[in-house]
Amino acid sequence: MDTWLVTGGAGFIGSCFVRHHVAAGKMRIVNLDKLTYAGNLDSLQIPNSDRYHFALGDIGDPQVVGHLLATYQPRAIINFAAESHVDRSIDDPLVFAETNVMGTCQLLEAARSYYARLPIHVRDEFRFLHVSTDEVYGSLGSSGLFSETTPYSPNSPYSASKASSDHFVRAYHHTYGLPTLITNCSNNYGPCQFPEKLIPLMILNAIDGKPLPIYGDGLNIRDWLFVEDHCHAIETVLMRGRVGESYNVGGDEERTNIEIVKLICATVDRMRPGLPHSPCESRITYVKDRPGHDRRYAIDSTKIRRELDWSPQHQFALAIENTVKWYLENPVWVERVQSGKYRRERSGLNN
Repeated sequence: MDTWLVTGGAGFIGSCFVRHHVAAGKMRIVNLDKLTYAGNLDSLQIPNSDRYHFALGDIGDPQVVGHLLATYQPRAIINFAAESHVDRSIDDPLVFAETNVMGTCQLLEAARSYYARLPIHVRDEFRFLHVSTDEVYGSLGSSGLFSETTPYSPNSPYSASKASSDHFVRAYHHTYGLPTLITNCSNNYGPCQFPEKLIPLMILNAIDGKPLPIYGDGLNIRDWLFVEDHCHAIETVLMRGRVGESYNVGGDEERTNIEIVKLICATVDRMRPGLPHSPCESRITYVKDRPGHDRRYAIDSTKIRRELDWSPQHQFALAIENTVKWYLENPVWVERVQSGKYRRERSGLNN
């Protein structure tokens, strides 16, 4: 059975990818995750078996990564592992440099050594796919889209760290011949997202009657991508993308932050009638803007659409409704995240 090594597979996007492929049963998944605050095994609930193995460890640890590569002989490495929250990067940028830059470099070095030892017929099939972000391109004005040829212009420590990791991945292809692929995605949303990000935070605060804080004037614009569509795009690029290329993945769903929050409020009001603080929109508050807050992101997905015949399958309004429904129907997951229990119960993990 072919094996994929997935790094960061207990995070929001990685766990969606892992759940799908374990359920499909077509290959073995080895999931390496450091289990920082954003790594949540509750989002997986998959027992170790001959088709799935969880390993607790850091992509920056050559011994851990080297052991997994030697033991499981994967045909692909899919790197989701990253520190990803802009606010946290502003507070502690060196953590982002350590994980997103140095961690990725260590993973690339391990992959390069492993790749060099593979038989020729296996080397032809091997891929290293690096999952990145549209934030590496900086900020757009009121028009235009990010394409794969847009110059990098990161504006936060987070986006700077991801831009650097992208450059290292590209360099390892051109210098060493490592068969790499890069995807740069727009803002993701969906079930199991850690509630520090806009959409889950607003859903849970709206349910609980807490303030709904919006940065600045609320008119910052993002292109939103449902997580399942993103994971399908990653698989498509992994299987059919051209080695050495980057592919932008967007949902073609540009929305202002205030528009999203109002939609969430209306959805919660409809799905949870009788809340004592309804309408939830009354809880909206405006707070001081984030330093260096990019005004607009929007992705041009023409390349992946034309070359690989991928397109998003979920409409924003319906996917938001399904996301709100998931948080309403999974109070145990929510309570364990909010209380921190999901971090305190990690005994019995296999390395």
